[in-house]
Amino acid sequence: MRTSAPTPWVRYKTQNQQRAAFAREKIGVSDRVKPLVAIVGRPNVGKSMLFNKLCGQRLSIVEDTPGVTRDRLYAQCEWRNRVFDIVDTGGIEPGTDDQILAFMREQAEIAISTATVIVFVCDIKTGMTASDQEVANMLLRSGKPVVLAVNKADQTGRENPDIYEFYNLGLGDPIAVSAVHGHGTGDLLDACFAYFPPEEEEEEDDDVIKVAVIGKPNVGKSSLINRILGEERVIVSNVAGTTRDAIDSYYENEQGKFCFIDTAGMRKKSKVDDRIEKFSVLRSTMAIERSDVCLILIDAQEGVTEQDTKVAGLAHEAGKACIIVVNKWDAIEKDGKTMDKMRQDVMRDLSYMTYAPVLFISALTGQRVGRLFELIRYVNDQAAMRITTGMLNNVLADATARVQPPTDKGRRLKIYYITQTGIRPPHFVCFCNDARLFHFSYQRYLENQIRSTFGLEGTPVRLTVRQRSDKEE
Repeated sequence: MRTSAPTPWVRYKTQNQQRAAFAREKIGVSDRVKPLVAIVGRPNVGKSMLFNKLCGQRLSIVEDTPGVTRDRLYAQCEWRNRVFDIVDTGGIEPGTDDQILAFMREQAEIAISTATVIVFVCDIKTGMTASDQEVANMLLRSGKPVVLAVNKADQTGRENPDIYEFYNLGLGDPIAVSAVHGHGTGDLLDACFAYFPPEEEEEEDDDVIKVAVIGKPNVGKSSLINRILGEERVIVSNVAGTTRDAIDSYYENEQGKFCFIDTAGMRKKSKVDDRIEKFSVLRSTMAIERSDVCLILIDAQEGVTEQDTKVAGLAHEAGKACIIVVNKWDAIEKDGKTMDKMRQDVMRDLSYMTYAPVLFISALTGQRVGRLFELIRYVNDQAAMRITTGMLNNVLADATARVQPPTDKGRRLKIYYITQTGIRPPHFVCFCNDARLFHFSYQRYLENQIRSTFGLEGTPVRLTVRQRSDKEE
């Protein structure tokens, strides 16, 4: 009786079971297997464009300049009703002496070590190069299953005969794809799918707190991420603008589940003349929008600068829960009053967000980094707090009894009631007889009364005023 040949996954599992288990542990998914597809290749072969095409979003910066993608960039994809992760990497330049290119190669090697299957991208227009052969040899030594994708095969119809030279890489049948038009991506995903492990019940992590780490360049954002994760997750360099993409890193401990988003440093618009950096600043702004909590990093040696106020203002205007993190505290000469004075200076310069707690840390030494998790969970819970209408109106009655609402030309403001209409940030609506009488200072007074009663520390508060005749939203 004839037996069917084992699938690629079965062969791979029997040979690399321990390696796969170690890889799953490294990327933080424990025993819940979610396949990881790594896209690698030499610079400027179209890896980022293929990444965007496969995940269906413009997540990775695409520019016709080698070295644009520097860190590992993750996204979630779905194919044949199977959810898996895909990672874009910087181009691998074998034998380079350039510091940034060497870092990019290290990041790609980490992605390879944690991947379930590797997609090796080549360029049909330039043909097979010596660098392609060196990268192919590195992938063969890794022992991981490799799918060879020959990109920029943009013409449809007859197969381009130039594809046959890629058989010399020894990686099996090359698959012609076009990252621009999407040709061949289905065949590519089918080839990857053959190496996926058997599907298991996977729970959705709805309780993951998304944390955006923001700030101007060189305040230690990437260093903080690496300190938390305990690995070289993102490139750390004194060269300004090293981080260009917003990168997700998952971390879990006894405090809960967190997704840290390392963002590019945001400089003044007048200094952002590089087209690629403009994309990076836009990507950082998008990272703030999809986060739950923002860590606003400030350099302790420089104090709060004008650019720090602008970066913090983005998080405040977006209505995100915020923590002001003063980094490089180990480099400051201290006495008994140094921390209090610094806290006062921060509160003075960021006077519009006095609700945000201030934490002094050192990403280099790890000082107080462990306290971040408890604080992140606390401000996240504060931003999601719901207060009943009855409790709010008790506070309103007490507040109006202490300080009478303002009057104008003999007409007094009457506040009928207040109710909460939303969270993240907490949004309250006051109904009154005349919105013109509701002075800004009295709105601030009511907000302070609500904060003093219910806390709401670490989150901005939105207060909307409506006249009785206004229609409900």
